[in-house]
Amino acid sequence: MPPPPQSSPGRRRAWRVATPVVVLLSGALFAVSAEQADGFDLRGGRLTDLASVVRAERDEAAELTARAAALNTEVEALSAELGDRSVGRVQDEIATLVDPAGLTERAGPAVRVTLDDASEEARASYEGDPNDLVVHQQDIQAVANAMWNAGAVAVTIQGQRLISTTGIKCEGNQVTLHGIPYSPPYVIVGIGDPAAMQAQLTTDPILGIYRDYTAIPGGGVTWDMAALDAAVAPAYEGLLDLTYATPMQE
Repeated sequence: MPPPPQSSPGRRRAWRVATPVVVLLSGALFAVSAEQADGFDLRGGRLTDLASVVRAERDEAAELTARAAALNTEVEALSAELGDRSVGRVQDEIATLVDPAGLTERAGPAVRVTLDDASEEARASYEGDPNDLVVHQQDIQAVANAMWNAGAVAVTIQGQRLISTTGIKCEGNQVTLHGIPYSPPYVIVGIGDPAAMQAQLTTDPILGIYRDYTAIPGGGVTWDMAALDAAVAPAYEGLLDLTYATPMQE
């Protein structure tokens, strides 16, 4: 039998050098792994964190579900305390206020008043204040107020229903109502007792001054009043929110 091969001196030197290098690299790898894991299993930590998230979400969902159930129970208890009679009273009160608020249509005998500016020819030849020959917002408002004072149940201007928050604004040669500009002639209709409204419109002092300007030589503003057997005031369909001024922040 031949003798076993002997390793060469160069190979022995290579092993002597490689072995310490491998040991050092392994130690470095273990050290890095230990630092990143911070005492925990690297792979197992991810599974543990995910499970914790799932448990936390499940617990929160259960808590919210219980809270919702408690609130539903509270709502049912409060509704039971109100009782059908209380709800009915609230609904009756709302139904009572809807009509005076102008949110329902009204029809019946009425009075119609038409106001108009003087003709262009009359305004061109007039030597006084040009404002004497045009209809102003206060003139329209005075007609509406006289109708209300006479017991009108509904009033319209240019077909639009007036409510408690309606504002009539004069902008140039137009009047704006509920954000919509209108040009003359202006037609105001009041639903109610025609005789009572005609009497109030005739004796109202502000409207008496307006009618004085109808007699301006050459043609002044116009006034026309007529009783109607029937008229319709549509329900108000605009916005009900209020706008108001607020102080500026410094």
